Amino acid sequence: MRSRMIEIWVGVFVAGGLAALSMLAMQVSNLTSVGEADGYEIKARFDNISGLNVRSPVTMAGVRIGRVVDIDFDEKTFEAVVSMRIESQYDQLPEDSSASVFTSGLLGEKYVGLEPGGALDNLADGDVIHLTQSSLVLERLIGQFLFSQGSDDSKEGAEP
Repeated sequence: MRSRMIEIWVGVFVAGGLAALSMLAMQVSNLTSVGEADGYEIKARFDNISGLNVRSPVTMAGVRIGRVVDIDFDEKTFEAVVSMRIESQYDQLPEDSSASVFTSGLLGEKYVGLEPGGALDNLADGDVIHLTQSSLVLERLIGQFLFSQGSDDSKEGAEP
């Protein structure tokens, strides 16, 4: 009887652990908000969005206000078109707001950060954000730094 009770408690503990692990996996993979259908959709065009994915967060002042719902490529302008669903409670975003692609930490996930503008009119469903800043590519920055250091060294050794 005592061993049967221990087996039941071990089973409950294992089931609770599996439930907690699945909830953690859902949080990490951003699948908990798949069913969010309310809100409005806006778009932004970027030259480079390297590393940005569908379901990446959209934030303003560090608060998640939406998610990236689609990423497309415009073959005429050669830009990435990012569609974002903003939660309906954040319906007072000025229409001249800007969007940037940021990295969470040094090598973390990419997200879209919005900065409010000063316009009196607000963004609505289907609007496009025109002020954008693309993702910084770490490899490109390192290459530019190394190239600029190499050109400075060659100038120092040269005589006038």
